[in-house]
Amino acid sequence: MTTVKPVKPKDQPAEYKLRISVKEKMQLMGNLSTMLRAGIPILEVVVSLLDEAKGNLKKVLETVKEDLQAGMMLHQSFARFPNSFDKVSINLIKAAEEAGTLEVALKDAQGSLQREMEFSDKIKSAMIYPLFIVMIFLGVIIMMLVVVMPKIAQVFGRLDMKLSAVTKLMIASSNLLMHHTVAVIAVTATVIFLIVLFFKLNRRLVSNLLFSLPVLSGLIRQIDLTKFSRNMALLLNSGLPIVTCLELSSEVVLKHDLQLLLKNAHQNITAGKRFSECLRSEKKLVPGMVIKLIEVGEKTGTLQQSMKDITEMLDYEVSKSLKNATAMLEPIMLVFVGVGVGGMMMAIIGPIYGMISNVNMR
Repeated sequence: MTTVKPVKPKDQPAEYKLRISVKEKMQLMGNLSTMLRAGIPILEVVVSLLDEAKGNLKKVLETVKEDLQAGMMLHQSFARFPNSFDKVSINLIKAAEEAGTLEVALKDAQGSLQREMEFSDKIKSAMIYPLFIVMIFLGVIIMMLVVVMPKIAQVFGRLDMKLSAVTKLMIASSNLLMHHTVAVIAVTATVIFLIVLFFKLNRRLVSNLLFSLPVLSGLIRQIDLTKFSRNMALLLNSGLPIVTCLELSSEVVLKHDLQLLLKNAHQNITAGKRFSECLRSEKKLVPGMVIKLIEVGEKTGTLQQSMKDITEMLDYEVSKSLKNATAMLEPIMLVFVGVGVGGMMMAIIGPIYGMISNVNMR
């Protein structure tokens, strides 16, 4: 079975670059599946959904309607929108259309999208606390520099006190922020823009550096394996050959070493080897339990069920790892904020305390 290759964005008209949200895709897949199960022809289903559709979803459905009227298949129309429908979904729908089980595949795709969204929500939730602490810390720094330091600087100036390097730096930062606000905002915005631009141009380099950090490395690998196994289970269940499933599923993997392992596995499976044999050479990247489940699935002819079991197991492991990481991060962040705020307070109180000590000695 051939793999559908979506049209490249640069070769597309503007309307084919539209993006719809995961929630909209879930609703679309669910509605299509429900109405097809009721025996309604696909074109009538799309026309019916157009009545209540809004925004980009409405534009996508209008294009799908025109394509279906022109005799195209649903997967061919969806392939025109690579920003909305990935290769996994397109190939899943293609296989289902050829097998006559489109409504079942659409229901499976909806369930997969829902589980993927729940999985992403777990990761985002784990990031909320650290981001909240960082925002609070930045807010405290700005308040100190804008409200407190100008008044303290006047007192220090009148008394002609000897100041530490940290105190001088805070006063200089406060003066810069107060007297050159527009310039500071412009420079900050420029730096942020350059960082974002550098990340986009060197995404792989930056990602590899971040993913090689001790705490993140293992967690990212677990997340990669979870997404990979979920897509493999979905595609294998649709009847696609394992080579095609492996090629499509490996695209969701972020870590370079795991990508390379799956690429080599793809070549070895094409040459006649088993998937589990290809993974045994790199037990550091793939847990032994995962390899064992894949081996059992291959021997019993239930590889898709094994991939589902692996997904559930890894999903639990990721949830546990995120909780542990958050539990460790909380005290570290609190210590970081405490040291930062305490250091600023000492930079303010230190000179005053020194002046009082000198007065008492006299």
